[in-house]
Amino acid sequence: MPKRGYHHGNLKQALIEATLRLIEDKGPTGFTVAEAAKLAGVTPAAVYRHFVGREALIAECALQGHRIFGDLMEHAYADGRPTALKAFEATGRAYLAFARKFPGHYMAMFESGVNVQSNPDLALAADRSRGVLEQAAMRLSENIPEDKRPPAKMFSSHIWAMSHGVVELFARGTPGSKSPFPPEDLLEAGIGIYLRGLGLIEPDQ
Repeated sequence: MPKRGYHHGNLKQALIEATLRLIEDKGPTGFTVAEAAKLAGVTPAAVYRHFVGREALIAECALQGHRIFGDLMEHAYADGRPTALKAFEATGRAYLAFARKFPGHYMAMFESGVNVQSNPDLALAADRSRGVLEQAAMRLSENIPEDKRPPAKMFSSHIWAMSHGVVELFARGTPGSKSPFPPEDLLEAGIGIYLRGLGLIEPDQ
């Protein structure tokens, strides 16, 4: 790719796309700004027109990822249709689908150590996707007496942690190992056990 230097027509996005490729190949801490610039076809000095360094590049990748993730989660939840249970299960599948489709974004969001709270836009985007899962948990558990149900934030955090664990261990290949079961089946079974424990779905006969 020829160098375009300071005259790159869409330098910022080119650098983001290069960073995502490097994150996928080398991990979020395994590359330099110079490598991102070279892959984008610009001089290293041109990077600093938009980013103060590698951490800022990664944060921008995480921001884009959270926005995409929020869109996918909202689409999967579909305002609780057709039922609260089916909508809740759909958000879990959306989590796995996102991790597979956007691995660079996923790693920037959850494996880079980026400080979400240091960037107001990033914090807002991250809260949006978490908010979808929290809303789904609230709707699903609203028929449980208030004194017998976990707070929606705790409920959703449990499912989030389960989803993240399945992705890390079995859905992306590394780290972890190949599962004897499809990741979707593992997550569905785990969610089912959790929901049965809360009395939200009937026990298996």
